[in-house]
Amino acid sequence: MRQDHLLPKLMSLISCRVNGLPLSYLIFLMLLAGCSSDDFSDLKQYISVVKARPKGAIEKLPEIKTIEPFVFKPEELRDPFKPLEQPEQIENTGTETGNGLKPDFTRRKEELEAFPLDGLKMVGSVDMKLKLWGLVKASDNTVHRVQVGNYLGKNFGRIIRISPDKIELMEILPDKPGTWREQQTSLALTE
Repeated sequence: MRQDHLLPKLMSLISCRVNGLPLSYLIFLMLLAGCSSDDFSDLKQYISVVKARPKGAIEKLPEIKTIEPFVFKPEELRDPFKPLEQPEQIENTGTETGNGLKPDFTRRKEELEAFPLDGLKMVGSVDMKLKLWGLVKASDNTVHRVQVGNYLGKNFGRIIRISPDKIELMEILPDKPGTWREQQTSLALTE
């Protein structure tokens, strides 16, 4: 028998109908009916074994500890909306200097005051709108533009003059306890 004749015969067998139902439905129903069984003896045996086990005792809940409430007294704490005093402000506020010279501790610090003077380098200058600006490179390799009046370094160094080859500044250094002195220094062009 050739295979090209098998397919039509198989299709005609599948499409056969018995009492109006396709033959494939009847075969499926017979297989399904063969799977059912009323034997639940193994399940009933397992349930009886579980029920025969001794019941365990339930542990008591742990005793709840009473916690003493905390009394908040805001009068004894600092106001969180006021700025913190700097340590140098605290040690220098009550002392008067002999010559009247002292740094302005209330002034907001500028970005380049976070670096020591030896960590700063002058890398150039820019003439903008008839004003000479200095270019200073910090130790973190960031280049900053500065002008006369800006502050540099940790010793309250104020820029007093900018020329194409150097930046001159006046630092205020502690001298004796309670006294301050001025010292002129400069940053020379390095690159």
